[in-house]
Amino acid sequence: MFGTLATHILLLLVAIIAINLYLSSLPAWFFVTQVSTRSIAAFLHNLTLHPHVAGTPQGFATAKFVEERFREFGLSTRTVDYEVLVSYPLKRSLSVVYPSNSSLSLALDEETVDGDGDSSGVIPTFFAYSPSGEALAEVVYANYGQKSDFDELKSLGVEVRGSVVIARLGKSFRGDIVFNAQEEGAVAVVLYPDPRDYATNATTEGYYPFSRWLPPSGVQRGSVIQDPGDPLTPGWPSSKLSKRLDASNLTRLGVPAIPALPISARDALPIIKALGGPVAPDSWQGGLAVDAYRAGKGPVKLDLRYEANLTTATIRNVFGIIEGSEKDRYVLLGNHRDAWTYGAGDPNSGTACLLEIARIFGQFLRKPARTIVFCSWDAEEYSLIGSTEWVEDNLAMLKARAVAYLNVDEAVTGSSFSASATPQLDNLLFEVTKMVKDPDSNGTIFDSWCGKSNDCVGRLGGGGSDYAPFLQHAGIPSTSMTYEEKNSDFPVYHSLYDNYNWMKNFGDTQFHRHATVVKVWGLLARRLVMDTILPFNYVSYANVLEVAVKDLEARFLLISGHLGRPTLEVPRMLSFRVEVIRASNHEAPVNILSLSKSRDVNFFPLHFAVDQLRELASKIPSFTAPRSKNDILMLGERCFLDGEGLPGKPWFKHLIYGPTQTNVYGTSTFPAIADVISKMAVGEDKEELKALKQDLQHEIWRAARAI
Repeated sequence: MFGTLATHILLLLVAIIAINLYLSSLPAWFFVTQVSTRSIAAFLHNLTLHPHVAGTPQGFATAKFVEERFREFGLSTRTVDYEVLVSYPLKRSLSVVYPSNSSLSLALDEETVDGDGDSSGVIPTFFAYSPSGEALAEVVYANYGQKSDFDELKSLGVEVRGSVVIARLGKSFRGDIVFNAQEEGAVAVVLYPDPRDYATNATTEGYYPFSRWLPPSGVQRGSVIQDPGDPLTPGWPSSKLSKRLDASNLTRLGVPAIPALPISARDALPIIKALGGPVAPDSWQGGLAVDAYRAGKGPVKLDLRYEANLTTATIRNVFGIIEGSEKDRYVLLGNHRDAWTYGAGDPNSGTACLLEIARIFGQFLRKPARTIVFCSWDAEEYSLIGSTEWVEDNLAMLKARAVAYLNVDEAVTGSSFSASATPQLDNLLFEVTKMVKDPDSNGTIFDSWCGKSNDCVGRLGGGGSDYAPFLQHAGIPSTSMTYEEKNSDFPVYHSLYDNYNWMKNFGDTQFHRHATVVKVWGLLARRLVMDTILPFNYVSYANVLEVAVKDLEARFLLISGHLGRPTLEVPRMLSFRVEVIRASNHEAPVNILSLSKSRDVNFFPLHFAVDQLRELASKIPSFTAPRSKNDILMLGERCFLDGEGLPGKPWFKHLIYGPTQTNVYGTSTFPAIADVISKMAVGEDKEELKALKQDLQHEIWRAARAI
């Protein structure tokens, strides 16, 4: 009897140990069951109690909250501080001056809503890094302020030089709008969120707090600097002993030369209403209550005055670490923590999700195969400063050891899931999203996101979030995901109303979408941390690049007539494969060029390089040593970097994915090549076109060598 009981106890102990060992590897099904909407909501509520702009005491309070949670979850914690240049508003005023010399002073503030909490700590509406300045000039309306919009103004006979430009936000990075206006000779810029973009259905649904739409007094804050990181330390970290550039001439560091202010739709109304000049095109008409949007110039003027406080502030990055068996291989999950106001959607919906993954991993993931690092960045809103300074501070280490970087910024601001990635991670994204149920339908996330197509993954070329330094400066495979609205902008973006009440009442009432982000993000991380062989597929990368090269060729062929010659015949790779392979010495480029029927520009090196990438990628499984195989997979992305960087944007080193020349938020594939083709399309001077052809061939060869 005693022996039987002892045997049963022993078997029970063995079973308990076996179950604990199994669960300590965090099976996918078990991870999903541990996700709690209640804890996510609690994290978000605590993070959004107060506004927390970078460099302020409230910002440091959120850093302390995240660090304490990491420690509570059993993670090893670290903090890293940097001394960086930031910008705060001192004085602002904006008045409408009518031809009669009467004037109307605009409010430049946001109306508070009962129940939204204390707004006394909310920073006034401003654009970070806008220079101080004054302007009194006639107004020109420039639609979204894109290059094409200023070209349209020229065709309408509207002179921008010497004017104050008013434009609506939404199609491109606000800093690019300011620079576009500056290049056209404008003396100042005001930007506003048009109701057609940010209050689309407000006429039937009302504004916040009665619906999700931005109230008429809502204003979108933001930064207008173009390059990532502290502007005084471009390319190196902003530690206490670092060299710093002279702050008296910031225009050469990506800062505009003319002042800019954000205003509300309420304040934009009297300006747009008073404009004369030609009626703007139909696509320029917005949602303000006016008979028609007109382009100006004038006769109404704006009197703009702005004084900025440029100062050095301390920012703090917070890290939570679970050490793996391979201590020197890192999978990084990152989200920024700072916000222009309360930041419920941007970014703390993502911070709450990051903390939930850390809670579950810290409790159950005892010994991962690789080290996992949870990263909470500061000062992203200023210009990706926290992540950029840390990447620049640890560049050599990251290039040698980082497996992947998984970013989430705004986890939930709408109802549609979307994800972007470097192409070797596409298949992993598909596999994971097929495992997670869509909270708004009967299918999976993959079903609602991709349907029957695999052409649903976005690319990470723009500089809009913290993946940029990892991918575009360090060459680390990356992903980013979000829930957003397909057909409208995030209504309360960077405004007073991006708060917990908006999220609870309109963004994600049950926090089920937050939970879905946790599941997808966490399962991606689990695979990258636990798989014996990294789940990277470079054949997929080659397939994506092949399509991109064909698109470039097609764009180039379209402008052939403009360049004054017949349509080019571009050779296909297979026809010349044997001859090219034979060209094995240093004269190979000449031999390859001689095979082209094109007299001017040869795209063939890109086709050949992509084919070689596909062939080499297919051979990786034949390697037997997991460490060697994984190192090849991990380091492959680094090869797409070039030390010179992109023309005009040297900080961006990635030759395959980068921002467009006209929109920092935009993504371009083969950005340097695409930019030259764009310039050729509008070039008129023969000598200029000849030089551009040479530039194009140079960029083709540079990308081909990298591949």
